[in-house]
Amino acid sequence: MKRAKLFGVVFTAVFVLAYVFLVRRHYATITPHAHQLPPHLPFRLEHFQYGIMFDAGSTGTRIHIFKFKMDTGDAPAVARETFRAIQPGLSAYADHPDECAAGIVGLLELAESTIPPSSWNATPVILKATAGLRLLPFQKANNLLEQVRALFDTSPFLSRQDSVSIMDGTDEGISAWISINFLIGSLHRVHSSTAGMLDLGGGSTQITFSPEGERSIQTSPMDYIRSFTVFNISRTLYVHSYLGLGLMSARLAILGGVESPPLEGSTELSSPCLAAEYSGRWEYADTVFTVRGQKTGEDPYEACLARVEKILDGKVSMAETGDMDFYASSYYYNRAVDLGLIDEVEGGSVQVSDYIGAAKRVCSERPRNSPHDPFLCLDLLYISVLLQKLGFPPHKHLKLARTINQVETSWALGAIFQSMEILQATNN
Repeated sequence: MKRAKLFGVVFTAVFVLAYVFLVRRHYATITPHAHQLPPHLPFRLEHFQYGIMFDAGSTGTRIHIFKFKMDTGDAPAVARETFRAIQPGLSAYADHPDECAAGIVGLLELAESTIPPSSWNATPVILKATAGLRLLPFQKANNLLEQVRALFDTSPFLSRQDSVSIMDGTDEGISAWISINFLIGSLHRVHSSTAGMLDLGGGSTQITFSPEGERSIQTSPMDYIRSFTVFNISRTLYVHSYLGLGLMSARLAILGGVESPPLEGSTELSSPCLAAEYSGRWEYADTVFTVRGQKTGEDPYEACLARVEKILDGKVSMAETGDMDFYASSYYYNRAVDLGLIDEVEGGSVQVSDYIGAAKRVCSERPRNSPHDPFLCLDLLYISVLLQKLGFPPHKHLKLARTINQVETSWALGAIFQSMEILQATNN
């Protein structure tokens, strides 16, 4: 019995040694390439690209730092976005352009702490200014851009002569449309349904959507139709930007009145859109105004409605938007939050009639003492009238989302995609 057991142990040891010898001999004869993991295993090296987009708006400057996961042949995926906003906007420094430097430098330092140093010189840094600078005299706007350009040139990031510019309102609308449709996953397929985009900024407002059918294209104003290519797919959009019809610009016009705008240098404004007893201060475009309510003897809602309709009369074209989904951003979102119609973080959905009903309630029931937000009646009435003049009936639902998958829904994402495609084409 002991002999049999000993024989078994020896046999097992010899077998193991022989197996080890054969395996070692096999691996000694194959090439080093064979040591790579088999292709069917779920592993691959990932390539990341970074991009920095500054959104220089009328009320603030925002930085978007994007980290993209690049897959060959596919559209990039957003791996992460870092966002920060500062106030006031660049236009507030129109008379002292050097004073804008501190805020820009602080945002560039954020980018340096977010992006690995090894990627700095391959990361494009871009600033696009919107309505705030479009409304400034050329020389004042250019002085601000030159100040930013000098700061970018001394940064470790990839900066070119065209990295700092004023963004055309139409491009702003297209970029916002690209952002939203990329984030909801409808941009990568030729025949997928896309969503429209509404943006209400401080100095301008945009409407952008893909027209449904050839007739809609033919009946639209010729200069409202734009064709372009993104991710190798050709797109045709209805897009228009209304400069001077952003919420803050509209406030100024409504407060100043249509028949008798304030005299040159005057800083006193009055309007029936403010409570009759109200008197306060309001700052816009680096000017501090004294604003007062105005008693007309009419119902406050009707008096303000008449003023708003005069401001918008003949300035807005009605669009054929059909039944497609529309996302609305910026002040559309902010005022819906103020009313408690949506969650400040999660967003939600509203009907145009929600703005209309809220305007009637706020304008007619505002307290006689100084209201918490004296402009709420004016803003809600302006939003409700603007939406209807753009072609949205009271029953139309609008989606409101500040972020989708933790990425801001602003035009910045679409703009960085376009800039990176241009940069890549230039380098090839």
